[in-house]
Amino acid sequence: MISTGLARQLRDAGLRWKPASGDRFQIDRHEFDADIFTVSELTIEAHEYPTGTALGFNGTTEWALDSVEVDDTLWLPREDQLRDLLRTAFRALDRTDEGYRVRIGMDDAERVFESVSAPEAYGLALLALLERATV
Repeated sequence: MISTGLARQLRDAGLRWKPASGDRFQIDRHEFDADIFTVSELTIEAHEYPTGTALGFNGTTEWALDSVEVDDTLWLPREDQLRDLLRTAFRALDRTDEGYRVRIGMDDAERVFESVSAPEAYGLALLALLERATV
């Protein structure tokens, strides 16, 4: 799983989230920093309204949260989602002694992003692509 800091950087760089079953997220408030939620049709379901998307907490009895707006959440994309978001820029994922290396094609060159986890390396590569797109 990617770090909260990287997830926030991806969001701020323009990554948008359309919630789907199996997606993980945090509520973007300090009192929920340690809590990670998973969208599931049984417990947390995305509801589309004309004003936006809300995540409804179905059958949650341990605390009083009925729903939260997507704008108040922080998506924590999975490794496969990050790889898919890289699209045709993705070249390879390699294991290193220190962790993982993701290679992508960008600006007619190969760029390399390394981290201790594969999802974080994918996330760093995606962040570079998003930042490049806004330049």
